[in-house]
Amino acid sequence: MKPLAVLFLLAAPLLAQGPVVWEHDYQTALKRAKAEHKVIFMDLWTEWCGPCQHLQKNVFPTPEAAAALAKVVPFSSLVQKRDGTPVAEGTKLAQQFNLDAFPTMVILDASGKELHRQVGAFRTGAEFAGWLNNQR
Repeated sequence: MKPLAVLFLLAAPLLAQGPVVWEHDYQTALKRAKAEHKVIFMDLWTEWCGPCQHLQKNVFPTPEAAAALAKVVPFSSLVQKRDGTPVAEGTKLAQQFNLDAFPTMVILDASGKELHRQVGAFRTGAEFAGWLNNQR
């Protein structure tokens, strides 16, 4: 078999899932979680946070992370802009879930009850996927 064909066969399951659809509104994430019978992966982050940027650019887009995120409802909420300006919904959620550091990632059930929490970034998509797959 040609190398390109082998690569396609290995990638086909990931391609079939399509891109990860992130929610950016908490109520929409809750509704989707109830409808799909899934937990919510909530990422609370800021634009000035280096580890937050690492997650956004280097971890979440990986095939391993995408496969894990396909099994949950991914929800991302910006808490503060680069200059420290608060963002309304993100600030409300940060207060509601008693955040004291960024990034904070929280697994919620479909009613919004916290199940698990991770403070700090993961180095790789595989490391993140391992954590997320073990939290559901």
